[in-house]
Amino acid sequence: MASLRQKRFDGHIVLAGEEAWLPYQRPPLSKKFLAGELPAERLYFKPPDFYDAADVDVRLETRIAAVDRARRCLLTAAGERIDYDTLVLATGSRVRRITVPGSDLEAVHYLRCIDDVSRIRADLVISRNVAIIGAGYIGLEVAAVIRELGHNVSVVEMADRVMSRVVSPVVSDFYRAEHEARGVDFVLSTTLEAIEGDTRASAVRTSGHVSIPADLVIAGIGIVPNTELAAAAGLEVDNGVVVDTHCRTADDSIYAVGDCTSHPSSVYGRRVRLESVHNALEQAKTAAANICGETVEYSQVPWFWSDQYDLKLQIAGLSEGYDEVVIRGEPASRSFSCLYLRDGIVIACDAINAPRDFVQSKALIAARRQIAPERLADSGVQLKDLY
Repeated sequence: MASLRQKRFDGHIVLAGEEAWLPYQRPPLSKKFLAGELPAERLYFKPPDFYDAADVDVRLETRIAAVDRARRCLLTAAGERIDYDTLVLATGSRVRRITVPGSDLEAVHYLRCIDDVSRIRADLVISRNVAIIGAGYIGLEVAAVIRELGHNVSVVEMADRVMSRVVSPVVSDFYRAEHEARGVDFVLSTTLEAIEGDTRASAVRTSGHVSIPADLVIAGIGIVPNTELAAAAGLEVDNGVVVDTHCRTADDSIYAVGDCTSHPSSVYGRRVRLESVHNALEQAKTAAANICGETVEYSQVPWFWSDQYDLKLQIAGLSEGYDEVVIRGEPASRSFSCLYLRDGIVIACDAINAPRDFVQSKALIAARRQIAPERLADSGVQLKDLY
């Protein structure tokens, strides 16, 4: 929407969404906003008066029930019709929910939106023991914030290490040790069997019938792309709404961007679905450019980040399928990098308090060159000098 106006698109723009809030940044939700260090208004991408100045028709608390491609219109749950010449689907994703007995008790929460955090913060006031289900980015970020607020924190994870889907064992071990040094307890290689309590959670029971006190439970077990609207409209869906390099679906009048999309990656030679702010913003810019008559393709090295305590983890690329790991620097220094290789080619980098390696690794990944591991491991040589 902002990119359309920047490119001098002068048509009518309708921005419709289910939430009661103007578009906002989600990453701070599990960090500074949860910690009470930011008011909700500081999360906004744009201030309220921007939308009036940009002549955008903002419709909050509006659920789109259907896309009528033949008539080029949207139907809202309230029965309203919204016509379009071009439609951009930015439906995002939703949290994956736990289904064990007790999952409907009070004080069982998820963290995806502003209102979720507000409910968690209200329950934190009357809680002492917090159980977090899932040791991914969100789970560990929440664990860090809540532990620093003075609560007892236990993290339950079915894998045998933290952040196992996205980082190497070296990085997993490093982060586990950092959390444990601050008093976080981990229960790994276990599954959640039930949440115990009468009307309100009082404990979580894991496999082996181990009961962990918990008067507040927060589940962070992944997200699911919101593709139902697109699928019902007959658009192709395959782990996301299928788009081309222009972020366009098979329907020339419909684009899709963000977490809900599956797009071709020239860097990795396959389709990917990314859950990141960078991807959502850059796909939106690509879609806007093409809507305005330009021919722009989306092709970038993806990147992500996670803040936990005073540690900044910056990730460039996708490490899936790596066959070798190279460590630059010493984990004990709390500033090091982990480079992932496949067939001798760098495909991803985890940089912990090492911003230079993070920035320089993006071009190294894009170059797709074979580089000797011993050269990569030499922290005295900058990565930019290797491509």
